[in-house]
Amino acid sequence: MNHDTAVDRACAALADAQRILFITGAGISADSGLPTYRGIGGLYHERLTAEGLTIEEALSGEMMAQRPDIAWRYIAEIEANCRDARPNAAHRLIAELERERSGVWVLTQNVDGLHRAAGSQKLIEVHGTVHRLRCTECPHNRNVPDFSGLSLPPACPLCGGVLRPDVVLFGEMLPTHALDRLQTILAGGLDAVVSIGTTSVFPYIAGPVWWAQQHGIAVVEINPGDTEVSHLASVRLRMGAAQAMQEIWGRLHPA
Repeated sequence: MNHDTAVDRACAALADAQRILFITGAGISADSGLPTYRGIGGLYHERLTAEGLTIEEALSGEMMAQRPDIAWRYIAEIEANCRDARPNAAHRLIAELERERSGVWVLTQNVDGLHRAAGSQKLIEVHGTVHRLRCTECPHNRNVPDFSGLSLPPACPLCGGVLRPDVVLFGEMLPTHALDRLQTILAGGLDAVVSIGTTSVFPYIAGPVWWAQQHGIAVVEINPGDTEVSHLASVRLRMGAAQAMQEIWGRLHPA
């Protein structure tokens, strides 16, 4: 299938769709300058930390509990390297579609907050966000624009406990409220599923694509490479997220 035909088919699948689930991974933020391997953890691809740890060990729930200074050192370093990132066209156009149609949702693995910054409100941040801190000892939590000015590890102003980013660290369970919300969306029915910039290696990310395929619902995949769900897609756009969403938007909204 040539490029123009694939874009036309993607547009046909989305033209009348009101209920769309966008599933996004690190690839959607690549055009914002963020690395794609392990999302923002891509800075440590194939290299160890100064302590001789893998990034999975350094950014684990166990490390946060036992040595929060180590976990925070690398969380803060990664956040600092990604601090200037801004939403790109893909983030912005998904948010525009949400405003335009009644049932557009985003399920994202990314913790960078770029979907929210672009204006998406029907958003499931299944791995959390680095822009919210919560206390490990009491219910206190607060939003932060970035980590500049924080003492590491930061202390809770209420109880003195350690604050941590409200993200799912390696070895931790996913938030049940996020998974419950996803199940509610699927139970309510969808017109299309769009997978963007994710290899879909996690069952909870591939699951909605399998569900859509089994229910005869159109699946559009936007990814330059092959993924775990490519064979399930109704239409595949082998390109970056920003370019693909701009082409789709342009054809759905001709001048």
